[in-house]
Amino acid sequence: MTKLLVLLLTLLGSPVVAGGAAAQEAPLVADLSDREIEVSTGFTGADLLVFGATEAAIGPGGDEILVVVRGPTRPVVVRRKVRVLGVLWVNGPSARFSGVPGFYAIAGTRPAWQILPEQERQNNGLGLDALPLSSTGARSPNFRAALLALEKESGLWLEDAATVEIGANRLFHVRVPLPATVPTGDYKVEVLLVRSRRIHARQELEFRVDRVGVADRIATVAQAQPLVYGVVCVLLAAFAGWFGSVLFRRG
Repeated sequence: MTKLLVLLLTLLGSPVVAGGAAAQEAPLVADLSDREIEVSTGFTGADLLVFGATEAAIGPGGDEILVVVRGPTRPVVVRRKVRVLGVLWVNGPSARFSGVPGFYAIAGTRPAWQILPEQERQNNGLGLDALPLSSTGARSPNFRAALLALEKESGLWLEDAATVEIGANRLFHVRVPLPATVPTGDYKVEVLLVRSRRIHARQELEFRVDRVGVADRIATVAQAQPLVYGVVCVLLAAFAGWFGSVLFRRG
């Protein structure tokens, strides 16, 4: 609420005089509710609040707002299963995609395709079908479609999952859902002000997702000593099976 009050004073209050001249209002001011999301063993997801204000009215016939959240990128391999001898399934052709965002979400006062020309939307990667995903290997568009389906099913790629809400004509906010499986790393948030079907102003913000507590220690061991991590997991599974059998025998 404090940050929102500052935005109100900045854009709705009197112009600030500096050096004998009135400072011009910024066309767009935005901020985040959190700059760091902590992932613990009990983490079930979170909502990131993106809010701000504009110099002119938002809504039908006026300005529009788009909010895009992109997570850390990584390579992804998509493989097609091939049936052999009618009974066995083996790995067939594959496509390797580079620079795939671990998380992607876009929200707006209206869907991006309704407020921007198609070419500008594609140039700015606004929408799942506009993501610049380069690949090597198999060239069939089915591999990109499979990647899109998998990421959407996992809840890590979201399109129009939320709507940017408007208040007092010039204030806006949206809650972007972050699932429990959200990857750790640095995230970028881009807030776009669209005027007359063109991107008039933009502001970039950042936040980070980090593991804390037991989750962080487990992840550190898994990365630094994978053999030890694997042995411990096997031992814990064996102990859980043995302990369960003992309980059932007693019952």
